[in-house]
Amino acid sequence: MTKFNIDWISKRGTFFAISGTLLAASLGSIATKGFNYGIDFTGGTLVQVAYPAERPLAAVRGDLEKAGYPEAQAQSFGGGKEFALFLKGTKDMDVSIVETFVDKFKAAAGDVRIDRKEYVGPTVGRHLKRQALTAISLALLAIIGYVAFRFDNPLWGAAGVASIAHDVIITAGVFSALQLEVDLVIVAALLTIAGYSINDTIVIYDRMRDNMRHRRGDDLGTLINDSVNEMLSRTIITNGMVFSVVLALFLLGGSVIHNFAFAMLVGSISGTYSTLAVSMPLIYQFQKGRRRAAAPEAESAKPRGGARRR
Repeated sequence: MTKFNIDWISKRGTFFAISGTLLAASLGSIATKGFNYGIDFTGGTLVQVAYPAERPLAAVRGDLEKAGYPEAQAQSFGGGKEFALFLKGTKDMDVSIVETFVDKFKAAAGDVRIDRKEYVGPTVGRHLKRQALTAISLALLAIIGYVAFRFDNPLWGAAGVASIAHDVIITAGVFSALQLEVDLVIVAALLTIAGYSINDTIVIYDRMRDNMRHRRGDDLGTLINDSVNEMLSRTIITNGMVFSVVLALFLLGGSVIHNFAFAMLVGSISGTYSTLAVSMPLIYQFQKGRRRAAAPEAESAKPRGGARRR
């Protein structure tokens, strides 16, 4: 197995600068451009239709434009005959507007069968948005609690969650910048990224804890570097396989899972980087800051030079 000898700790300033730039760009995009929410969050309607014969997706989109709804989206649902049509909600959308959409589409498409109609109101959409944010927040709190309990060090948990937040924010920022649709499937992708990222981090934490037990006199920076380098081959192989599978899904999986696969692609790259270059250097930085804070207290506790010995 290849023996790596990379000094991750000495390069932490560069890593933090790269992460800071990416996070600033992501947060800036989210603040200025926002998200392109799907009907799960905005409300709207989903209509499943079936044509009597196979029909190209471009022709279905042409039927939507002919009906007067060029903003509606169409996805192939099964074979070349069934399609799912998505129309985002507006403030004044109600069931009657949905029925009008269906009637106009049937008039434009001709002989088409309506198999399913689902309507999500704006109130339900806002509720789902709150639930999604709550789910992500609770997941992060649960992870920091678990890591702090398992390794008996809340700083390790904080560093782990910081790297997870790093990955989630960057992935969300990419979706905001490209205005890709964000729905409940993307929320599931963000939660998957969080779990994937912390799993890799915990493996290195385990090695670091073992090294600390057997090498008590070594410098913390040396222990962290050695722990990361010892697990680097595993990280490259494991994450490389995950990336290959997700890339295949992105290229060959079709439009239905295209955005999910893209989110996982971004998350897998960011997760690998944050585990190696963010989480571990953060632990060193946290420990270094704690020692600096403790040094003045220790100095003040020492007896003064003129104190009388007994």
